[in-house]
Amino acid sequence: QVQLVETGGGLVQAGGSLRLACVVSGSSFSTYNMGWFRQAPGKEREFVGAIDWSGSTTRYGDSVKGRAAISRDNARNTVSLQMNSLKSEDTAVYYCAANTYYIGSDSLRYNYWGQGTQVTVSS
Repeated sequence: QVQLVETGGGLVQAGGSLRLACVVSGSSFSTYNMGWFRQAPGKEREFVGAIDWSGSTTRYGDSVKGRAAISRDNARNTVSLQMNSLKSEDTAVYYCAANTYYIGSDSLRYNYWGQGTQVTVSS
């Protein structure tokens, strides 16, 4: 059973920064491509970014490009999302997700999901 647990959410002022982490249980983390998504109330789930199993390839959604950075530590089964220059429109529940064959924005291709962590940006 693969479990993903996100941490690091909270309340932050506009213009500030936040670092989210996702810890994945099990011994197969280094084989997973990892994605970050977010969902604001009343809106569809949105792709934030993704990183391949090795950490050599990353992709970002247009709304966060230049403000987000994804990294991973395979020794610690952890993937991180650093968000800078936060805006009120970044307020959402942030989810990490995993799969073994795809790196991209299609949430349907991710097999495993965390429960999410709330990020609220105050203006």
